[in-house]
Amino acid sequence: MTQRLLTAVGAPTAALVMTTGLFAARQTAARSGGDAMQQIARKYVTLVLALGTHDKDYVDAYYGPAELKQQAEAAPLALEAIGTEAAALRQALAAAPAAGDELSQLRHRYLDRQLSAMGARVRMLKGERLAFDDESKALYDAVAPTYPDTHFQAILDQLERRFPGEGRLVDRYEAWRRRFVIPRGKLDAVFQAAISACRARTARHVALPPGEQFMLEYVTNKSWSGYNWYQGGFRSLIQINTDLPIYIDRAIDLACHEGYPGHHVYNALLEQHLVKDRGWVEFSVYPLFSSQSLIAEGTANFGIEVAFPGQERAAFEQTALFAMAGLDPAKAGEYYEVQALVDGLSYAGNEAARRYLNGQIDAAAAVAWLERYALMAHDRAAQRVRFFDQYRSYVINYNYGKDLVRRYIEARGGTADRPARRWQEFERLLSSPRLPSSLQ
Repeated sequence: MTQRLLTAVGAPTAALVMTTGLFAARQTAARSGGDAMQQIARKYVTLVLALGTHDKDYVDAYYGPAELKQQAEAAPLALEAIGTEAAALRQALAAAPAAGDELSQLRHRYLDRQLSAMGARVRMLKGERLAFDDESKALYDAVAPTYPDTHFQAILDQLERRFPGEGRLVDRYEAWRRRFVIPRGKLDAVFQAAISACRARTARHVALPPGEQFMLEYVTNKSWSGYNWYQGGFRSLIQINTDLPIYIDRAIDLACHEGYPGHHVYNALLEQHLVKDRGWVEFSVYPLFSSQSLIAEGTANFGIEVAFPGQERAAFEQTALFAMAGLDPAKAGEYYEVQALVDGLSYAGNEAARRYLNGQIDAAAAVAWLERYALMAHDRAAQRVRFFDQYRSYVINYNYGKDLVRRYIEARGGTADRPARRWQEFERLLSSPRLPSSLQ
């Protein structure tokens, strides 16, 4: 349910959307040059769109040639046929040499991995159930580490000392945390300020495409807290779910993750550098259940640290957002000291999902496990289990994706004490079709 639509965020509108005619002309020119990769890429797009007719969550974004979408919808393929054609296309790709510069070689490996993930998703839709780690490897090209309960309990023991008293720790923590909820009436002002700061910091280091912008919308009845729906033409629709209370730290989290330098920038740079500049049609479609999502989510989460390194985030929120939200700025330091501990529980969500989806625990037990080990209030834990039901092993892309991206960028010199290099490597990753397995 949509509550209201806000004004656009970003640069002023211009002639943004690449016309289908221009796009098609570039593709025709490439095909006339005998580029087998272009033909494979176009067929790949039609298969992604065909699978989207069976799976409403599969196609996260599409802004490519209209005729490919019309083709997929006019002659729907059965799941069996999609799986067969994806396997055949993968064989054709293997026969096409991975020639050219580094990006061209990355493109070749990317298409192979995307087709492999498509085959796995087809099998899942036909009823095959993979173990959690096998599924994440098949779809996202990665397996997240496993942690024992004792790992989380050690962090919870520290929080027990921070919040002594009777009853459950999660209840004591939530009672304290309620003082940091953004009032509904102040939500928009806080988010607009957070978005403006995230965009300004990003624009100082990243060449944003001309005219990029997004619309912000508040919605309800979703299994997620925020979502970016990329529209093409450097435009996004970003939705914020208001089902549950939104805490002050989520303003910067969501503004960076969904907007700058997260999903909005990631998609815009792919469109600029790979779709427009190179005419690679396969990047005009984003299949959600694929290796692309680990890169997308990992960069979106690590991008928060890139935009606000060290203590800069807490300092900005204390001086700019706390008072705007009607909260006591003097409490900002205390809030972030606690949140630093709670962040250590991040992988508890993965453990709950792994056990639940592997059939070791039921939904009620998964909710209880999240309440205890992830320190989630009951309603938030229940919402998270609904996310497991809908998106399954996708959960690893947020935390493990972030860790892989951080390690990759730091290994290339993009450390916290070298912010310019960090931004440079971050932008390069956003603009390339690199696979999760290549980050390790």
